[in-house]
Amino acid sequence: LRQPTRLRGKYRITGNSLLVESSFKSSRLYGFFCELKRRKVYRVAAGYSVVGWLIIQFATTVLPALTLPAWTARLVIVLVLAGFPIALILAWALDVGAGKIRLTPAPAAGEECPPALPGRKRNIFALALAGLLISALIGYFVLNRTPRPRKLGKSIAVLPFANFSSDTANAYFADGIQDDVLTNLAKISDLKVISRTSVMPYRDQTHNIREIGKALNVATVLEGSVRKDGKRVRINVQLIDATTDRHLWAQVYDRELTDVFAIQSELAQEIASALKATLSPSEQAQIERKPTQNGDAYLLYLEAHEIFGRPDRHHDDVLRVEALYEKAIQLDPAFALAYARLSQVQSWMFYAMEPLPARAQKARDAAGEALRLQPDLPESHLAMGYVNYYVDRDYDAALNELAMARAGLPNDAGVFRAMAAIQRRQGKWDESSASYAKAVSLDPRDPILLENMGMNYLAVRDYATAARIFDRAVKAAPETFTIRELRTRVDFYSKGDLRPMQALLAGWPENIDPNGTITLARHNLKMYERKFEELIGILERSPAEKSRGETSAPISKAFLKATVYAAMKDETKARANYEEAREKAEKAVQESPDDAPRHALLGLIYAGLGRCEEAVAEGKRAVELLPESKDAFDGPILVMSRARISMMCGDADTALALLDRSLQTPAGMTVHELRLDPVWDPLRSDARFQQMLAKFGGK
Repeated sequence: LRQPTRLRGKYRITGNSLLVESSFKSSRLYGFFCELKRRKVYRVAAGYSVVGWLIIQFATTVLPALTLPAWTARLVIVLVLAGFPIALILAWALDVGAGKIRLTPAPAAGEECPPALPGRKRNIFALALAGLLISALIGYFVLNRTPRPRKLGKSIAVLPFANFSSDTANAYFADGIQDDVLTNLAKISDLKVISRTSVMPYRDQTHNIREIGKALNVATVLEGSVRKDGKRVRINVQLIDATTDRHLWAQVYDRELTDVFAIQSELAQEIASALKATLSPSEQAQIERKPTQNGDAYLLYLEAHEIFGRPDRHHDDVLRVEALYEKAIQLDPAFALAYARLSQVQSWMFYAMEPLPARAQKARDAAGEALRLQPDLPESHLAMGYVNYYVDRDYDAALNELAMARAGLPNDAGVFRAMAAIQRRQGKWDESSASYAKAVSLDPRDPILLENMGMNYLAVRDYATAARIFDRAVKAAPETFTIRELRTRVDFYSKGDLRPMQALLAGWPENIDPNGTITLARHNLKMYERKFEELIGILERSPAEKSRGETSAPISKAFLKATVYAAMKDETKARANYEEAREKAEKAVQESPDDAPRHALLGLIYAGLGRCEEAVAEGKRAVELLPESKDAFDGPILVMSRARISMMCGDADTALALLDRSLQTPAGMTVHELRLDPVWDPLRSDARFQQMLAKFGGK
């Protein structure tokens, strides 16, 4: 049969083959699919799928790292999937083109499709049903792979113990007992224990246990009180289910002061049993070990530990802590925990206040003695880790010590905080942020921890995330200036907006500035505003003779004034203040010859005095001592100082090259700083400078 023959209008036969050809092109279903193409529904579906996939990837990878509740990622996914059928319906009904939105017009001549499904509602219903089925299918696979909100399980917050002692001076004793109980519990890896800083805001408050459990994301809460009369101690505790407000367990301990360690050990084991947490033999041994046999030494230790844990401690407070630990050690030379804590204080002072060789040696000796006395004490390894980090900048050795400390202190936020700080100096920004997120999960209301986490995102120029984290930090410590000032930097660095910084400083009194940080912030703002005369008056009235910026170099008031006079082109006054600043800076370098920021500051002063050969040498020395490869967090600051020295000494080529690199480096220069800061005025007439601003979005 060579001629085609119709069979009921549906099939034809050609040659020796039976070819089945559907009259699909004349069917209503074909008309429906043809309309989908004409109305650009396929194009909208493809575009929505790509954007939706990117949003889902963000939700499942970034949101958990930002310590948002676990359900937020799932909510984002559900919203994206729910929006898919809505997008299809809108694409069918509306036509977007040439900047206008209108109802989809009828087909033009030549592009007519066969009739679709009868009735407009049937077409839309079919489209919505198809979208829902596709979303449901994708949701089945995606949501099953997304972590569900973690069950609270074996988690606890130990609230500050009430002080019922007749002597109010014993308040630190109640805090110390609470902290030691918390520390013992934190050694149990089968528990999640919220750190001390996040529970301290609940001191002296009427407790709503359910709200506390929700805020700290824990299943149970421990309340307690302490009464100390002479050598007698009475401790009353109760364990409460944070979801039902039901009392799970309660106990009263009435013992001699010498038995307080036995109470703490017994208490930790009772709580672990109530929460069905398993203790390993090593954890059991750590909990049962007495830190000292001397009650008086223990009281001194508690007082020192409480003071050092305050978020608003100043230089004098830290000196007092040092003295208290030293007295405790004199009373008990075998007090390894006191040696470990003393070493941490010395390391911190070396890093933040006094980078002196004598301070470094004290930190090293105390940590070494703690390890000699108790080599398996986690706090001893933590102390040595801080020596390796703050003093020696031996990051690999520090991380090794921290790994050993972490094994014995699995719930210590401080261990993860130290790891995060080291990782960012290694340039491992993602790992650092993950470690900070872990620390925040254990200490969600520690403002200093949140501040450091926010600084990570500020450094990598993720301003939206930085703003959200700094907002949490401000909420946790609304009276802390440094955190609020960092929040204003987000708006300045990202948009060049000075208004938040102006509002903050306008409401802050000028006569309160213990560390000089407020004076430095005022200096920066007025320089950006170019209100030089006003700034000189502020500096004259400031009680701070020196300020501490982002590094360990002490910035004298004379240096700040010299910078202002230089911007005003008053060479005589600028030189006089540079000379005054030089004497202090040279002395600082002599005291700590290996401190890179001090060399950078001295180089800037020499450049201001026209001693360019010495200035360039100091700038290079600073970068050699602390290159970006060794410190990705502070190293870029020294590169900026070297660029400024080069500019002041007439080497525009080097200055521009360093600035261009800095604008692309985490923790480096931001385009709005470069745009507004008058110290860079000598470069503004250079076409390359203007091109660089335009390249990075400045004007």
